[in-house]
Amino acid sequence: MSPRHALRRPPRGHWVLLLLILPVVTIALLFEGWTTHEVDSARTKPPCDSPIPRAADTGDPVLRLSGDRIETAAMPRGTAALTFDGGPDPTWTPRLLDLLREHRVHATFFVYGKQAARHPDLMRRIKDEGHEIGSYTYTGGDLGAASPLRARMELSLTQTAFAGTAGVTTRLLRLPHTTAADTLCGAEWQAAKRAADQGYLLVAADRKSRKASQGVVRQYSHTDLGYREARALLRNPRVERFTTVTNGLGQPSYTGSAPLVQRLEGEGLIRAQALGHFFTRAMAWALGVAGALGILRLVLLVHFARTHVRRLSRYRPGAPRLREVTEPVTVLVPAHNEEAGIAATVHSILASLYPRLQVVVIDDGSTDGTADAVAAIDDPRVTLVRQPNTGKPGALNTGLAHARHDIVVMVDGDTVFEPDALYRLVQPLAHAAVGAVSGNTKVGNRRHLLGKWQHLEYVLGFNLDRRMFEVLECMPTVPGAIGAFRRDALMGIGGVSDETLAEDTDLTMSLWRAGWRVVYEESAVAWTEVPLTLRQLWRQRYRWCYGTLQSMWKHRHAVREVGPAGRFGRRGLGYLALFQVVLPLFAPVVDIFALYGVAFRDPTQAVLVWLAFLAVQMVTAGYALRLDRERLRALWSLPFQLFVYRQLLYLVVIQSVMTALLGSRLKWHRMRRSGTADPYQLDEGPPPAPDRRRRSLSPK
Repeated sequence: MSPRHALRRPPRGHWVLLLLILPVVTIALLFEGWTTHEVDSARTKPPCDSPIPRAADTGDPVLRLSGDRIETAAMPRGTAALTFDGGPDPTWTPRLLDLLREHRVHATFFVYGKQAARHPDLMRRIKDEGHEIGSYTYTGGDLGAASPLRARMELSLTQTAFAGTAGVTTRLLRLPHTTAADTLCGAEWQAAKRAADQGYLLVAADRKSRKASQGVVRQYSHTDLGYREARALLRNPRVERFTTVTNGLGQPSYTGSAPLVQRLEGEGLIRAQALGHFFTRAMAWALGVAGALGILRLVLLVHFARTHVRRLSRYRPGAPRLREVTEPVTVLVPAHNEEAGIAATVHSILASLYPRLQVVVIDDGSTDGTADAVAAIDDPRVTLVRQPNTGKPGALNTGLAHARHDIVVMVDGDTVFEPDALYRLVQPLAHAAVGAVSGNTKVGNRRHLLGKWQHLEYVLGFNLDRRMFEVLECMPTVPGAIGAFRRDALMGIGGVSDETLAEDTDLTMSLWRAGWRVVYEESAVAWTEVPLTLRQLWRQRYRWCYGTLQSMWKHRHAVREVGPAGRFGRRGLGYLALFQVVLPLFAPVVDIFALYGVAFRDPTQAVLVWLAFLAVQMVTAGYALRLDRERLRALWSLPFQLFVYRQLLYLVVIQSVMTALLGSRLKWHRMRRSGTADPYQLDEGPPPAPDRRRRSLSPK
């Protein structure tokens, strides 16, 4: 491990920040979902199961309840009280207020608390122009069908919203879905009694059959219809007086000034609702952006993969029309504590059908039996080099110093080669412009679920990507598990750099900037061992992701360069930034908003959208498996991958970005090996045809 990679522990503070932010976001979303009335069993009023008491069924629209005592009241003859339910509405409330001011009339506005919090300017205008304010509950749910807790919250939050917007409180209440007093029946009568116990005066409306000249409480909505009906009543010559409800009853106003504490609470409520509204709108946009990017990426992968299969196999560098590469090859195997699998790795290389080999194993300060396992291999083609631990880049540079041939293949100490892999890997080097070749890395230990998930990721997320990268000529990484290089190209860029934790990505980008081309040989197959615990997977991907960010920053100037370097910079770095940094940062928002949609919006629609996206992924993954000649039965694990594995990878990206922004150094995390890279040792066996162990080495 290089000392520069162990300067500081990975930062922990951003997780504390995340744990502080997540509850705020969650609470804001839950509150927004509740207040926008998107989840509530009380959205409509059920049929009455019992009539209201006879004492209340007098036809009068105003009721005062005190224990078992019931009093009713109505407007005097010739008096009309205009009442408007709902709102404030940014379109119709100003028009209604203008109409009332034109006729010099005051009215009573029964307002939603949630709308008051969203439009405080309209609430202040209603108050300043002398109108009366009443409660229409916070969301407009039927309090008769709501739980007692929800009913209390509907009323108390409305008072808080009024205090924060207009600085008032009110004891006037109209229950939603109420017209005449006899509609306060069944469970809603019990809700009305509970509200009356809190000091509310209940206001219904007169039936429309009652003549305005007899004295009425008229009920209008904040709509075009409500505006036209109110205007018609204001022009009725039979009405002698228009007024508010309490003024028409000859009683003191039921609207008063709110205390300072309640005003402060109201301002907090307004900000909380604004925050929740902002989050939902932002998440809706983020969902659209992330969904579009995700679909775009899958479409691009399939399109360029088809292009790779149809055209590039015939015309790319290294095609059969070029000469056959048979020059001797040096294989470098850096190893640190690889006792479990190093012997299998070296034996698989020695078993290659490529005849002219030098295998250099660099024991990088191992503390186990790695060196002894290599020394026990009796083959003159194997050279063992021991050195103190310097990290993988240092070990590879040591190996380069011992390399005797002009073609160098780099192999991880847990990798098992197919017999024909080495031959196929070096063939594209027949073209003089090619400086490096990426092989096809496959997961060997895939029997467990976590291994199957990584198997799908390798086939879909790595190898399918590489087909596209070759078509676009912007391959960002030759994997450490299997890659071929020109020795003079490596020496020309100064060898393998230890400035990043993703030395393979840094090396590949450096080759592009030096003018070399990098291609992908899908038929050169090597098997690797992947982590089988979430902890090991996290540490591995954290290093990969952070190292990739380091490499992108190091080579950021490539976007302004010309030739292969500029092509790589604009295409390769642009793709990595968009699809491997930005998209994963949006992904948690997609998951949260999906849950929000199931809970507060249309669950059927949310599930259908999710299934549609899954179907696209399944089709793409199936196509990728077919191209890689893998069994399609692995697709059964893909839906489960979306619930655990994907979230883990997104969190890795978040932590890596935070680590980079904080300027911290990350130490090298090593994975414990178990020697399970060889798929031919597994119960399920290797993939089906073609049998790569018997594949002919003659060019196609």
